[in-house]
Amino acid sequence: MIPVTSVAPQRADITRRIQDETGIDEAMIARLVDGFYARVREDAVIGPIFAARIADWTPHLEKMRAFWSSVALMTGNYHGQPMRLHAPLPIDARHFDRWLALFETTAHEICPPKAAAHFLERARRIAESLELGIAIGNGALLGKGERYRRGDEPQPAGAR
Repeated sequence: MIPVTSVAPQRADITRRIQDETGIDEAMIARLVDGFYARVREDAVIGPIFAARIADWTPHLEKMRAFWSSVALMTGNYHGQPMRLHAPLPIDARHFDRWLALFETTAHEICPPKAAAHFLERARRIAESLELGIAIGNGALLGKGERYRRGDEPQPAGAR
């Protein structure tokens, strides 16, 4: 087991290295998150899903800034369970595709190329992981390259 005292300096070194390589900092993360969620709120596909669950955007944006700080810079600022929060949502491949399209547009507008690529690589992995988890949670086993579409879940015996 690694002593706790050695984790913080290692994490700080990793964060500095990523910042040096990509130019990402907390201010860029805040601009990306705020710009992205401004688009989300206006979007016809995923906007209603968020609107039905988020009344006060301030705490959500703070949480998402911490999440992306942890994801992009390895800061450890986020301590949540994204799968647990997303599993009950009525979402599928179409929603993840739209989420990624909005995120990609925002990242390319706000971030320099290396930073955008860094964010997008992680966003794609997150979307893939969440989609797979939601599919499994709904009884759908996806093969390599398959996408989850609501309504494709296995039906109980005798149903149809």
